[in-house]
Amino acid sequence: VMAPRINASSARVLDHFGVTLKEISGSTCCGAINHHLNAHEEAMAQVRANVDVWCKALDDGADAIVITASGCGAMVRDYARLLADDKQYSEKSARVTAHVKDLAEFVGTLDIEGEDWSSIKGREVAYHPPCTLQHGQSLPGVAESVLRRVGVKLKPVADSHLCCGSAGTYSITQPKLSAQLRDNKLASLGANEPTEILSANIGCIHHLGGASRVPVRHWIELLDDALA
Repeated sequence: VMAPRINASSARVLDHFGVTLKEISGSTCCGAINHHLNAHEEAMAQVRANVDVWCKALDDGADAIVITASGCGAMVRDYARLLADDKQYSEKSARVTAHVKDLAEFVGTLDIEGEDWSSIKGREVAYHPPCTLQHGQSLPGVAESVLRRVGVKLKPVADSHLCCGSAGTYSITQPKLSAQLRDNKLASLGANEPTEILSANIGCIHHLGGASRVPVRHWIELLDDALA
């Protein structure tokens, strides 16, 4: 809802490589926000609802559950642990978790070198690796690798392991500290004057974009521009 262009760009890029991205009717919020706020029952209701519809999608032939927001991906990868003691959902949630792929993780398996990326080759950007991708999902460098493979030049960013201050509901519950983390992160990202800032999580993108002097968007949108 906050940035529908991300899923649209993802669908176009994957379609270009012969992959059909289908949005599954009946799926809901991943449950992370309620989980962060200790609204346990509400979060588990969302988790179980997603497990039901995604297992049906897998039954119908889906090869992977591709997630474009790394914050959601970190939550969904935790479904099996959260439902480990639920006799009705333990096996189903483990099946879902086993099929989860971050978008960069999935695109990284495709033969992207054979395309014409001349329109973005050499583009100088700064990349912010979300905590939920590099730490939560233990996938450091996965999006950066895709960007380098298409010829994008990544500007050095100091302290890239640190949080941008979004952190789920942290930007709402701790606005002063969150803003300081954001300002520190933007100073690091902008130090080498990139043309734009890319990231892999809607929370980070929205939080940084609210105060950035240069555009902030999802990395898949850059690839979509080039293929268009």
